[in-house]
Amino acid sequence: MLSPLPASKWNESAAAHLLNRAGFGGTPRDVQKLAKLGLEGAVSSFLDYDDMSADYPPPDWAKPDHQRAQHQRQIQDLNAQLAKAATDEEKAKLTEQRRVMQQQFQGDLGLQTQQMRASWLERMAAGPRPLQEKLTLFWHGHFATSITKVREVYFMWGQIDTFRRLGAGNWLELLGAVATDPAMLIWLDQAQSRKEHPNENFARECMELFALGEGHYTEKDVTEAARAMTGWSLDRDTETYRYRPFFHDNGIKTVLGGTGPLTGPDVLRLIVAQPQASRFITGKLWKFFAADDPEPQLAEALAAVFRSSNQNFRPFLRVMFRSQEFYSDKVMAGQIKSPVQWLVSAVRMLERPMPPPAVAVEMVSTLGQDLLAPPNVKGWDGGLSWITTNTLLSRYNQAAILVMGQGNLMASRGTGPGQAMVAQQANQAARTMAPIVVNTIITQEERQNPELLLASLEKRFLRAPLSEDHRQVLRDYLAPHRSLGDDDIRHVIRLLLATPEFQVT
Repeated sequence: MLSPLPASKWNESAAAHLLNRAGFGGTPRDVQKLAKLGLEGAVSSFLDYDDMSADYPPPDWAKPDHQRAQHQRQIQDLNAQLAKAATDEEKAKLTEQRRVMQQQFQGDLGLQTQQMRASWLERMAAGPRPLQEKLTLFWHGHFATSITKVREVYFMWGQIDTFRRLGAGNWLELLGAVATDPAMLIWLDQAQSRKEHPNENFARECMELFALGEGHYTEKDVTEAARAMTGWSLDRDTETYRYRPFFHDNGIKTVLGGTGPLTGPDVLRLIVAQPQASRFITGKLWKFFAADDPEPQLAEALAAVFRSSNQNFRPFLRVMFRSQEFYSDKVMAGQIKSPVQWLVSAVRMLERPMPPPAVAVEMVSTLGQDLLAPPNVKGWDGGLSWITTNTLLSRYNQAAILVMGQGNLMASRGTGPGQAMVAQQANQAARTMAPIVVNTIITQEERQNPELLLASLEKRFLRAPLSEDHRQVLRDYLAPHRSLGDDDIRHVIRLLLATPEFQVT
């Protein structure tokens, strides 16, 4: 089992670590407040988020819309008519009708996608439930559903809402909700699965990527599970999940040792009952919140905790966040910030507002993390993959914009509907951004003493001393200045945000 962290080891460094990993970082005041709560109180302040008010009304478009579904069908009908058109004149007319309809649909899709991405980033930065948003981000990367194929922001909004509601709950309940989620039904083609031709995509990814991992199932398990999952479908008129019994294969199947006229829910119960299921999902959570894949002994300990909690995530996370293993030296210094973590933590530490929606969305995009559009069914690789020559240069450039204001974003590498429009809007908005307010970050005494200033900024942004080489660079920059103006201090902060130490949490 995991070892509880001794009370003597709970201090501001441990509190800062919990703040960064269970949330998105914060100010020295946030760290001090958390440290004073003690370990139990600090962990509870993250995990017991259901008691915290969070009033975020859904956007106007986040509801079933018959006209939206009808619009998509009209485009599909035009495609079918175009394929049968006999004359060039008829083809030209249909092509123009399709272009106009697609342009309207694409514009709405791009605007709604941007709104949803920006509102989520704002919720991470300023919302009262940081762990709920952190868990939601984990599940989004784990189930890795993309707007580029779903092409319906309402469905993506619904899936993210499911992660918020169930992300700290029971594993089987969450997996079942995701399996019949409209966005997932489209993403892995389950909505098209029929007993005559079962689609294996969801059955395969459920075992390989969501719940067991490679080597813990057979091809026969996949094909039989796909048969059991037939009948899960989507009602396009109501934009909701619908079970269609006449699509379901009622025959006998054998999956992971279980035999009978299995249904989809039966298969999910068989999957999560496998001992490997607990090892797999707790290993993924450990990698996201703590460090690299756990060693075998730690993996077994994590799985044992999860099984003892009846596969409920909240009690599992409570034990993990209170464990000595979570606060080991290796874990506390060993995680590269994802683009989302980088931006949100920078905003929180700088005590500045989140940049305008177009800017915030484009910032994480240029760093390689498009919310609502993971790169593939495996999600984001994370770790060292976040750092390339281009993305590191983008981090330095964006640090300057966040601190100094009025900058130009680098070229987008983003994906998804309306990305070119978002990039153009972002550059226009970035040129009007205001700089940070220096007096919210430093005291008058620190302004007058370079050594005190550096120590204060190190504590705020790095939680550890700079290397002597980097510290000397900053000393050399400050040396010619008899009196430090706001821009002088902003430049020092910008340089700190460009250090290797700031890229790690």
